[in-house]
Amino acid sequence: MANKFINYQTMKSSFELCLFSVDPSVIRSDGIETIVVDWETKGKRTRQRGFNTQINYNTVEDLQNARDACDANILCRINAVGPSTPKEIHNACEHGADEILIPMVRTVEEVQRVLEWVNGQIGVGILIETNAAIEIAAELTQLPLSRIYVGLNDLAIENRSRNIFTPLIDGTIERVRALIDVPFGVAGLTLPEKGYPIPCRLLIAELMRLDCQFSFLRRSFLADVNKHNLSMEVKHLQSALAVASKRSFFEIQRDHEHFVQKVELLNQCEKQLI
Repeated sequence: MANKFINYQTMKSSFELCLFSVDPSVIRSDGIETIVVDWETKGKRTRQRGFNTQINYNTVEDLQNARDACDANILCRINAVGPSTPKEIHNACEHGADEILIPMVRTVEEVQRVLEWVNGQIGVGILIETNAAIEIAAELTQLPLSRIYVGLNDLAIENRSRNIFTPLIDGTIERVRALIDVPFGVAGLTLPEKGYPIPCRLLIAELMRLDCQFSFLRRSFLADVNKHNLSMEVKHLQSALAVASKRSFFEIQRDHEHFVQKVELLNQCEKQLI
């Protein structure tokens, strides 16, 4: 059955690709609208131990160098709200960030504090990647946020699941998506013909079905591009996104069913390993 909150007739082909990189030769590439400078390190190694995730160690200097190197929108992921947050916000504002992204949100109050500290200087986005944030999503969406992204990796870790894609088929993401009227993103992308264990072409189709406006490029993206022209491969990905946004109702349902089958197969494999 079609999602009630999605208007299939008004889906947009415009899609914001966000790349984690501070390499000047990479971030200057055409087609990358947003560069992500990543400061989130506190508690991350312990939290993600044993899971196939990545920790970046970008610095204030990296942020400034990125700002000097390109005109793209710069999104700075800070640490979860704590004693260091005011200083991190100050550094982000002073060294060229256009937005900050708050990870591991658990309460409305902590996001409100960040908004007060920022005081309109730059945009504030949040990561919904805890069960607590899922529960208060309706309240979080009432705040003046620049974007909301659902982080599947940390959500899976908290739920002790090896399959990060389950929330995309069990109604979790659809319930959250129905509440949001700011730019929304989920999952990560690479080249359409790549992607494991879910083919990226199916993930692209699912993001368009959910009317997402942005997503992060996976850490595998640059490896998948390899020696090919980065700008050309970004155009290739954007083209695939545009095509997916123009599918018929029946094509959307067909692709969603294929996606669900793939995710359910992963869940069956996980149960066999327990």
